[in-house]
Amino acid sequence: MINLKPPEARASTSAPVTAEKALSSIISRGWKEVRDSADADLRLMKNRANSFKDLASSFDRELENFLHSASKSTFAVPAIGSSPSESDFVKRLKPKLSEFRRTYSSPDFSRKVLEKLSPRASIRIDLSAIRNAIVSEVEDSEGAVDFDEKGRLRRGRRVGFTDFRWEESRLKDWEPVRALKTRLQELERKSSSSEILESLKNSEFVEKVKSSLKAIRKEPTESKEVPPLDVPELFAYLVRQSRPFLDQLGIRRDISDKIVESLCSKRKNQLLLRSTSAGESSILESDNIGDELDVRIASVLQSTGHCYEGGFWTDSSKHDTTNGKRHVAIVTTASLPWMTGTAVNPLFRAAYLSESAKQDVTLLVPWLCRSDQELVYPNNLTFSSPEEQEAYIRNWLEERVGFKTDFKISFYPGKFQKERRSIMPAGDTSQFIPSKDADIAILEEPEHLNWYHHGKRWTDKFNHVVGIVHTNYLEYIKREKNGAIQAFFVKHINNLVMRAYCHKVLRLSAATQDLPKSVVCNVHGVNPKFLKIGEKVDAERERGEQAFTKGAYFLGKMVWAKGYRELIDLLAKHKKDLDGFDLDVFGNGEDAHEVQSTARKLDLNLNFMKGRDHADDSLHGYKVFINPSVSDVLCTATAEALAMGKFVVCADHPSNEFFRSFPNCMTYSTPEDFVAKVREAMANEPQPLTSEQRYNLSWEAATQRFMQYSELDRVLNINDKEVDSQSSQNNHQIMKKSVSMPNLTGVVDGGLAFAHYCFTGNEFLRRCTGAMPGTREYDMKHSEDLHLLPPQVENPIYGW
Repeated sequence: MINLKPPEARASTSAPVTAEKALSSIISRGWKEVRDSADADLRLMKNRANSFKDLASSFDRELENFLHSASKSTFAVPAIGSSPSESDFVKRLKPKLSEFRRTYSSPDFSRKVLEKLSPRASIRIDLSAIRNAIVSEVEDSEGAVDFDEKGRLRRGRRVGFTDFRWEESRLKDWEPVRALKTRLQELERKSSSSEILESLKNSEFVEKVKSSLKAIRKEPTESKEVPPLDVPELFAYLVRQSRPFLDQLGIRRDISDKIVESLCSKRKNQLLLRSTSAGESSILESDNIGDELDVRIASVLQSTGHCYEGGFWTDSSKHDTTNGKRHVAIVTTASLPWMTGTAVNPLFRAAYLSESAKQDVTLLVPWLCRSDQELVYPNNLTFSSPEEQEAYIRNWLEERVGFKTDFKISFYPGKFQKERRSIMPAGDTSQFIPSKDADIAILEEPEHLNWYHHGKRWTDKFNHVVGIVHTNYLEYIKREKNGAIQAFFVKHINNLVMRAYCHKVLRLSAATQDLPKSVVCNVHGVNPKFLKIGEKVDAERERGEQAFTKGAYFLGKMVWAKGYRELIDLLAKHKKDLDGFDLDVFGNGEDAHEVQSTARKLDLNLNFMKGRDHADDSLHGYKVFINPSVSDVLCTATAEALAMGKFVVCADHPSNEFFRSFPNCMTYSTPEDFVAKVREAMANEPQPLTSEQRYNLSWEAATQRFMQYSELDRVLNINDKEVDSQSSQNNHQIMKKSVSMPNLTGVVDGGLAFAHYCFTGNEFLRRCTGAMPGTREYDMKHSEDLHLLPPQVENPIYGW
């Protein structure tokens, strides 16, 4: 078609055409953006619908499993009669299912759910700016725009797009809602209780509930595994716990042990048979009936949930050992320069214990006033101050041990009792160990220290208390007037103080009385100087020199009880058999005049000389040491003679049991045997000691034995990580027994300690039993010498 319009007209008509194209382009681009946005919203709605579908499916599966597993469940349900429809469970369930289906099947539910969960597809685009541009462009032009949208543009003032919504007809076909309705209809149609219970039994949810209930209801397996106590076991435990009373009544411990063993033997065989058939190890396979019974009682008590929290007399205010070094306090009844066993042996013990870096050591010795020193110390040796005596003690010790000692020496007030020839403590000895150092106490002669002890209980103040019995007091007392009666009372008093004040008691030999909590072990060694003398003698013999140029001798404090009575009786009875046999005797003592006069009357070949140190050079040449004493617990002189390589002729007595293993020790049991052994020793040469025999006589070996038998190694290493498994198991059993089982012995011991404290607090009762006047408290002289507080004023008779 040819356009005949003039150029002006053609120019005027091109403007509307350009505007129309621009409008079409803008609308096309806007529509594309709207369409893309709508597609994105539709995808979002689809994703949300699928998630709701998955949620509904999961709920459907869980409900189905719950219902289909009920019939196999172990839960208790109402009894089902002849017809399943009569079950109360089903009758209650069916109305609920109908109501549930009606509610979730209604169209309102679908619409409300979709309104809450589905996105609203409403998209609005404000095209007012485009409209204004187009209208202004058209109105400014003179030409006409010929298209139908013009009127609508003027009327509507905007371009709107209809909301994209889902119609309700489509809601009816939505898959999640349809699946939910279908499942509810099927559930309602199930009228058989067996089908419902079957589904409930197979439900995973029910299984989880069952396992949770089993976990909550835990069976007390321990109580089922531990059989109850029977009457023989209860009676055996009563006998075992009644040992304090039986000991005080004089009933021997082996008798009570046999009673306990006979009562427990039947039960033990049953338990061993059961453990063997089950293929398990049993702690009852050991030979210690007492430990077996304790563990048995403890296991029964623990199975009932019982926990023993301590006794009536328990004192929990003890030294805390968690921080700092352990501390050992050695308390003895004598001190140098008195050359007695209780002065020398504790001194060596302190020196060798202090060599270890594990503990600090304090040696507590008695301080005597000047008047008592003149009665006790030899050669008129006295000291004006404790510091002067301490210097003497250290010099004497270091000359013999050969190393610098590192322990503390302290003093407590003491008084010498002439009648008993002993030093008795004055006041409360335990107060001279500070509370910060009150950890482990070693009581040398614990019965002697505690006969009249009136103060803090040792086992309350210290964590571990060990008593070492040096002296056979009963043997000495029996030699006195009315000795049998006195020995009876002293025996029971010794039992009482041992129970009240010691955790462990060591008896140097079986010559002492059988004390509670005691074991027999020689924890004494010999002065290293004597071992060096023996080595010198062996060297002389190897060079072919004559080491022994003299015959026989005896050395000891010159009192009848130290073996002089036995020696004179043997020599007097066999004076003809021992014709030409001379014996040199070294010693000083209270009975010196009587002993010498008796020997002269009997015309015995005894040469009496002053007492001297056993290591004196004048004694090295003697070949035979004769010691007929049966009152000693462990004769130190016998050990020293063996260390020097000499023959020793001694009685076949429990006090000499430790020396039997040495070839140079010759024991006799009859007077005739004594003569034979003396002749044999005088006619032969002693055998050299082996290295093992020398070590057994040393203080290093004695310290090792002491650590073991006193249980001090366990106490000192109670927190050590390097404890073997067997020790850990034993400690666990001990702890188990101590925590779980009430101990009648501890109650009795506490009661005895309280009774003893009340008794020794009365001055009248103290004097009636032989205590020195004024020993309940130290006197003014002691307070001046030791720089103590003035003594308390007390009633001179009653002492209340």
